[in-house]
Amino acid sequence: MIDQSLTLKKLYEKKIIPSLIKRFGYRSVMEVPKIKKIVIHQGIGSSSSDKKIIESSLNEITSISGQKAVFCYSKHDESGFKLRKGMPIGVKVTLRRVKMYEFLERLINISLPRVRDFIGVKENSFDGYGNYNMGISEQIIYPEINIDKIKKNRGMNITFVTSAKNDQESKYLLSYFGIPFNKKKK
Repeated sequence: MIDQSLTLKKLYEKKIIPSLIKRFGYRSVMEVPKIKKIVIHQGIGSSSSDKKIIESSLNEITSISGQKAVFCYSKHDESGFKLRKGMPIGVKVTLRRVKMYEFLERLINISLPRVRDFIGVKENSFDGYGNYNMGISEQIIYPEINIDKIKKNRGMNITFVTSAKNDQESKYLLSYFGIPFNKKKK
């Protein structure tokens, strides 16, 4: 578990690297997997024509991440979804280095414990290349969000991009950081 006196960066350097070397038998510190970046993405959905919802989504992701979020635009016209090329369809932010560790620490210690009936995150959301995707169903678990100003609950996807070669290495890396995986088999 996480030692509260260490920041996650120092925890990685002092405890996680030696644990992973011991577990997987790496010959060099440079072989040890690390988290490269965290990408937070929120789709706007059918609200892509409402400017207020688009701006509130951008402001929410910016306040949650601590870094300016950017719009994702549609690349093609799609009449079934009433989309035109160039319309905003989502908001995303990519966190690296210090901001990444700050967000990860707030996610593990503050936001995930606020989820109602929380039993852990899914273990089977790895992509086969060592990256992990996690869905959050409501943005109100973050203390930066004012519940009174929310017009609509929207979820978001969080992607952890690691340098791990496979899912097993990535799972151990994330669990050493303190990501609470659900141990139940369904």
